[in-house]
Amino acid sequence: MTSDPSVPGESPFRSEPSTRDEAPQFVLPLVVRIERAAPPPRTDALETAARAVLVMLSDERSLGEGEWAEAVRDWQDARIRKVVRRARGAEWRRAEGLPGITVTGKSAEVRVFPPVPLDGWPKELAKLQVSGTDLDDPEPPVDADPSAPVLWLNPDLDMSAGKAMAQAGHAAQLAWWELSDEERDAWREAGFPLAVRTARPGRWAQLTTSGLPLVRDAGFTEIAPGSCTVVADHPALR
Repeated sequence: MTSDPSVPGESPFRSEPSTRDEAPQFVLPLVVRIERAAPPPRTDALETAARAVLVMLSDERSLGEGEWAEAVRDWQDARIRKVVRRARGAEWRRAEGLPGITVTGKSAEVRVFPPVPLDGWPKELAKLQVSGTDLDDPEPPVDADPSAPVLWLNPDLDMSAGKAMAQAGHAAQLAWWELSDEERDAWREAGFPLAVRTARPGRWAQLTTSGLPLVRDAGFTEIAPGSCTVVADHPALR
């Protein structure tokens, strides 16, 4: 049975010890395609990664008696870890040959795979680099549509694109858990529209006390444990 992430001490992202630490640990692998000649814009990569997590969670293979359902349940019973690796050329083609789902943004491509044991990555994915996911936006992102879900990043944190992709995925997952079945169906049928933006400092302070889903990172990489990284501002949760 999956633990309730809303119960104090049971959050899958907090650094404090909890019952989730006693379960076998799994990780959700995500691979972003970064070709030397045409890397994706940073914001597009972040938004595509967040949608990829939602696509995996809602896929029929992840539900009920689906072929990925047990792995997804085991992953959600432990700490919710996501790791983003990069691939290009032949590496990307090998990654596409493994069971998973490729999600495409404006130009970004992210492939998400069913959860694997923390120390049991498929060799084709284990060889891929975690570092080197530093991406830029050629043009500043346009203002987010307030009628659509927005994943707001902490303006005070400096995260690599790979780290930020994982954090955006965490926020999307928290929002998904908070929604009713009807709200989930509507979001899925619309194609999981969402935006990822960096909040203005004053707005960030308001968001973190708004009651909206908030990711506090466990601090495994890049940032300090307990850091507030993303707020999931879904219209149905306001």
